[in-house]
Amino acid sequence: MEHAADRGIGLGGFGLRFAFALALVYASYNPWGVSYVAWVIGTWTPADESSWLGSPALKFVVGTALAIAWVVYGTAARRSLGGVGILLVVALCVGLIWLLVEQGVFSMSSLPALTHVALVVISLVMAVGMSWSFTRRRLSGQVDTDDVDTR
Repeated sequence: MEHAADRGIGLGGFGLRFAFALALVYASYNPWGVSYVAWVIGTWTPADESSWLGSPALKFVVGTALAIAWVVYGTAARRSLGGVGILLVVALCVGLIWLLVEQGVFSMSSLPALTHVALVVISLVMAVGMSWSFTRRRLSGQVDTDDVDTR
């Protein structure tokens, strides 16, 4: 019987991981000023400060949930790709950005644009990290030791 993990994740699975990574990164910080960081430092208020959305306890709960998600994604990327792999993914992203800027596809003259590019690169690294074990298994047939324990 074929194990579900043996089929890989496909483009849709990667897209879902990338979408969740983007949501996590942009919920944590973004140049629009509507993020957890802006909420905590007080530059953005989702509602009247007297409402429950101004509660310090809610900010703590949301911050803890975001921290958990960052740890899950970060740990998966680090374990899956390793330091060199993460650097290679970042280098590939930087090279592609450089090529697009050089070809005039977009300009990097504004700080918000640079911030968006950096946030997308972080999201891509996280999504690749979450997906790499599946991809490596499909390409090489190698199984991670964590996978062996579950079969």
